Amino acid sequence: MKRNNRLTPPEAMRRTMRQIHDSIEGSIDPLGMAAPLIHAQLAWLAHPQELAEHLALLSADLWHLQIHTWKRALGMPSEDPIRPHGDDARFSDPVWTESPTWDLTKEWYLALTHHLQDMLYETPGLSSKERRRAAFWWRKWLNMVAPTNFFWTNPVAMRKAMETNGESLVRGMRNFLGDLQAGNVRMTSPEDFTVGVNLATTPGAVVFRNRLLEVIHYAPTQPRVHAEPVVIVTPWINKFYVLDLVPKKSMIHYLLDQGLDVFITSWKNPDASMRDVSFDDYLLEGVHAIVETARRFTGAPQVHAAGYCIGGTALAMYMAWANRRFKADDVPVADWTLLTTLVDFHKPGDIEVFIDEASIRYLTDSMARKGYLDGKEMAASFRLLRSNSLIWHYVVHGWLYGEAPPPFDVLYWNMDYTRMPYRMHAWYLRELYLHNRLIQKDALAVAGEPLDLGRIVQPLYAVAAEDDHIAPWLQTYRINSYTSGPKRYVLSSSGHILGIVNPPVTPPKRKYWVADAHRTEAAEAWQARAEQHAGSWWEDWMAWLKPRCGALVDARPAASKAFPKLADAPGTYVLER
Repeated sequence: MKRNNRLTPPEAMRRTMRQIHDSIEGSIDPLGMAAPLIHAQLAWLAHPQELAEHLALLSADLWHLQIHTWKRALGMPSEDPIRPHGDDARFSDPVWTESPTWDLTKEWYLALTHHLQDMLYETPGLSSKERRRAAFWWRKWLNMVAPTNFFWTNPVAMRKAMETNGESLVRGMRNFLGDLQAGNVRMTSPEDFTVGVNLATTPGAVVFRNRLLEVIHYAPTQPRVHAEPVVIVTPWINKFYVLDLVPKKSMIHYLLDQGLDVFITSWKNPDASMRDVSFDDYLLEGVHAIVETARRFTGAPQVHAAGYCIGGTALAMYMAWANRRFKADDVPVADWTLLTTLVDFHKPGDIEVFIDEASIRYLTDSMARKGYLDGKEMAASFRLLRSNSLIWHYVVHGWLYGEAPPPFDVLYWNMDYTRMPYRMHAWYLRELYLHNRLIQKDALAVAGEPLDLGRIVQPLYAVAAEDDHIAPWLQTYRINSYTSGPKRYVLSSSGHILGIVNPPVTPPKRKYWVADAHRTEAAEAWQARAEQHAGSWWEDWMAWLKPRCGALVDARPAASKAFPKLADAPGTYVLER
């Protein structure tokens, strides 16, 4: 009998989804926005029973909201059936609750938002990644159309306009025009800070420079220091001075006061002439260069290395490389510290919505034309991950309320963009984010050596942040599954920046959890037994690090005859735009 070639409805729907995806992938939808939304809609149509069940739940909730509407319209008391999430400050003004009109505006908006999000997260027939991508892009649209973002649907903006006789609107227009001229929604005023004047002011000297980085050696603040130096590898996505903001927040200043001898990377801001610089170059002329500079400057056989974010990823790769390249007794790093660092990119957080073959192909094609990735593009992507707090908050307060953004050193640093060379960044995106090859034994070769994280035997101190959306802590914890040496793991409160830029203060602002980690132990099991402490993890780090850094010796000056001062700290590369 001849086989029936007719497709079943689910098969036909899947084929249709594939055809639609292929038609829009990488062309009209380079960032992958439309495809997951269309897939979600088609998936629900292909599952009518699940759709009916969800609509029944929606109808019940909307009925409760309708009762709330009638009560408020009649002037009767009624508790809000839907409340904003704990981190949603858009409706914090009392008018959104006390005024029936604005309360109902808020409630119906939240009902629409929450139900659409829940529905997308529960879409049948889609992978979890596709569901998250669909929910992400819907959330961005829903955030954009929130009533708080428009003058005539924002009672606070209208109240301020009346109270100031329209002056808030005049100031808001000035802010809007300033943002338009800057090509960005500014989070702080560029005039508030100057690098080397009121940021990055810790004294020191550039003692080494090549085409990729300047090495800064800081002047000691103590008469005697530990003999073996600390080397810090910073991320090249932003500039190094996040660890040297104002003095009271400066990790560099804190380390110096602890009697440590500190060297740090200050990466060059690449231009089109550096399009062919590779990751091999960043490892050899960057990470290895600062390690060797610190060893030769101090005469110490080994250094104590720390890496932040992708600087930490580069350090992890360097540690695997060094343990392959050198004999066991000759590895130039005695121990290492990772700060909010991913080595396993299986679930890299919200940034996953930008990671697929089509999106990376579009981005690499764009970089190939220019020779680099513009820092504004990268910054815009990260701000989009938290659009309410990092975009719309500043639109509302700046354009609608007419408020000038307050001086904030971290936000100024965040807006001080850098570029990334085409060849290096395209490789990094593909090999790590897309193919996740760093965790695969010998699958990735860098600077002539296959990398195996399991060869790393040096002690590790790893720090993650509880609310980090760039390097989620459950994913950073996975470093413990791959390396062979002893490990101490710390989970700090707050996010990617403030979880790290977290100096000890009285009374304590934050807290942390800490315990040694084991290769076969799950993150949840570690968390269950970790000790909670109030305050800054910096103090625990010092208790772990300082005894390893050798005996005290007379402090060395910032520069020497063998390593003369090429420039005062913070150097010249950090000033490049």
